[in-house]
Amino acid sequence: MRGTHPILLENGRVIDPARGVDQVSSLLLRDGVCRLAVDYARLPAEVERIDLSGKWVMPGLIDMHVHLREPGEEYKETIVSGAQAAAAGGFTAVACMPNTKPVLDSEAGIALVVDRAREALVRVYPVGAISKASQGEQLAEFGEMRRAGAVAVSDDGRPVVSSQMMRRALEYAGNFDLPVISHCEELSLSQHGAMNEGELSTRLGLGGIPNAAESVMVYRDLALAALTGHRLHLAHISARESVALIRWAKAQGWPVTAETAPHYFTLTEEAVGRYDTRAKMNPPLRLQADVDAVIEGLKDGTIDAIASDHAPHSELEKEVEFDRAANGIIGLETSLPLALRLVRDGAIDPARLVELMSANPARILGVPGGTLAEGGPADVTVIDPEREFVYGITDVASKGRNSPFLDWRFTGQAVLVIVGGRVVLRR
Repeated sequence: MRGTHPILLENGRVIDPARGVDQVSSLLLRDGVCRLAVDYARLPAEVERIDLSGKWVMPGLIDMHVHLREPGEEYKETIVSGAQAAAAGGFTAVACMPNTKPVLDSEAGIALVVDRAREALVRVYPVGAISKASQGEQLAEFGEMRRAGAVAVSDDGRPVVSSQMMRRALEYAGNFDLPVISHCEELSLSQHGAMNEGELSTRLGLGGIPNAAESVMVYRDLALAALTGHRLHLAHISARESVALIRWAKAQGWPVTAETAPHYFTLTEEAVGRYDTRAKMNPPLRLQADVDAVIEGLKDGTIDAIASDHAPHSELEKEVEFDRAANGIIGLETSLPLALRLVRDGAIDPARLVELMSANPARILGVPGGTLAEGGPADVTVIDPEREFVYGITDVASKGRNSPFLDWRFTGQAVLVIVGGRVVLRR
C-alpha cells in the first residue's frame, strides 16, 4: 500500500522468530514495506515516530479461519465489518471460509470476495470450496479459483464424507499448491448431537457428540495425506485423541498441519451451564483432559496455528432452544487476549505465540507476512502485554454478539495495527 507516510517504531521489543529476533530495536515502515536499517541522520521529515517502550512488536497476526458471511448473510457479518473486527483484535489478515450463500465454489465467487476486500481494513484471503456447493459430489474448479485469488480449499462446516472424493481433492489441490483444509466430522457419530457426549449431556437431556466423531475422521484424512503425499490442514482440533494422532502422523513425516481455536484451550463443556447457546459450537467444547492435550499440542509443535473460527450469528439463530441453535461463536477480538493467557501462564513464550498466530499461518497458506524481514510487507501488530480491559458488549466490533467471553477481564491487547504501512488501529 503505497502513499502512506513513513513510520518509525522505536524502543519496542521486536519478536520475529522467523529471523531469530527477540530484542529491543527500531523498525522503519516506508513505502509499504519494512526497513531494518534505520539511518537516523537521513530520516524523511514527514516520518511519524512512535515510542513503543514496554510494547511487543510482532509480524502482523493472521487468522487463517474466519467466517465473514458475505455473500448471502450480510445481516450476520460483511467482509468490511469482519475486517474491522479483525483489526480490533490485532490481525492484519484473515482467510475466510467458503460456506456462504452461495458457496464460494467458482472463480466468480472468489473474485467477488477479492473485489469487496479492497474496501477492508485488513487483507482478506478467500478459501474456495472443495466440492460444488460443498455437497461432496463433484470437485470444484481449483485452478480457476486459484487464479482468482483462493489460497486454500475447504468444505468447512461440512466434512467430505467420501474417502475417494477426499483423496481426489488432495491430489487435485496438489497440482495448484493449495492446502486442503479439512472439517473432521464423522456425521453418523455426530448427528443429532448438540454438545460433548458424557455425563453432563445426559443430565441436560441433550444429544451428545463423542470425541470419536472428530478423531475417526482425523485418522482417515491423515491416512489419505500419507497415501497421496499432498498437503492436509486439519481445522479446529478439539479432542485429545486427535492431538495424539496428529503427533504420531508428524513423527512419520506425513504432510499435515493443524489448528485449534482459543475456546478449545480455554473452556470446557461446563460453559454450557444452563443451556447457554453462546457455548454451542462444532466441534463442541469438551473435557479438561482435552483442553490440556490441546495446550500440550500447542507447546510441542503438534498444533501449528491458533485460528479463531470466527462465526457470527444474529439473535435469530442463537436465542432459541439449545439443540436448535446455530453452532459457532465470534472470536476475532478475543483470540489474541486468550492466547496471551497461555503466555502469562508459561505454557508458551511470545516467540511461539508469533509462530502460532503469524508465521505458521503465512507459511501454511503461502501468503505474504509472518516476518518483519527487510523488504517484506509492512504488516505489524503491536501488543501491550500489561494493558487490562473488559470485553463488554458495547466494545464488540463484529456484527455478531455471540461470544461466551463477554464481560471477561483480560490482560494484554493489541494497541497498534499497521497494514501495508497504514495504521488501521491505534489505542
